[in-house]
Amino acid sequence: MVDTLNFDLVSPERSVASFSATEVQIPGSEGEMTVMPNHALVLTTLRPGVLSVGSIDGVTDYVVTGGFAEVTASGVTVLAERAIIKSDITQSDLNGIISSFKADLDNANEEMHDAARKAYADVIALAAALGMSVA
Repeated sequence: MVDTLNFDLVSPERSVASFSATEVQIPGSEGEMTVMPNHALVLTTLRPGVLSVGSIDGVTDYVVTGGFAEVTASGVTVLAERAIIKSDITQSDLNGIISSFKADLDNANEEMHDAARKAYADVIALAAALGMSVA
């Protein structure tokens, strides 16, 4: 029998996914993190990127734009600012995301400028990883 953990992905609009997973790869703000059953407790912020979830049925990838992930020994709960199944994302979706992060960068005060610049760079890297263009 394969060890599993509970996986829940929630965005402000709805519950995006909830199922048993064998591993979850999280785009953490401090770097990529792979979570497996019986993982130590962790709370991390997300950076824009791809959240990959393995299960006995295969791997499902989600594009997330930020948020938080709470990891316990029995599960992972991801509260994403925005979450889209990777296979469903369109160039138009990505253009909207890029525009939003660019506006945040343009409007950031001195105190928030470095964080906004990093988030914008993460979105540009996400576009490259998705094989999409940057408008």
